[in-house]
Amino acid sequence: MKNDINSEVGFNIRRIREKRGLSQEKLAALANLHRAYIGQIERGEKNIGLKNLEKIAKALEVPVRFLVDVSEFPN
Repeated sequence: MKNDINSEVGFNIRRIREKRGLSQEKLAALANLHRAYIGQIERGEKNIGLKNLEKIAKALEVPVRFLVDVSEFPN
């Protein structure tokens, strides 16, 4: 994994999504975003805007801070 903020946030989103048993398609639907965009975010290929970060956090039912803090993961 690249050591940059996009990759770290993407890794957090993927880890929490998988822990919740959600596919990229399901997360995209819950967040009202495109599945391809979710994949690009998870791979660290896209800069994610704050509004979209908030949509993803709400869809995953976690605070935004869990997505941006690499030292904190929900149980």
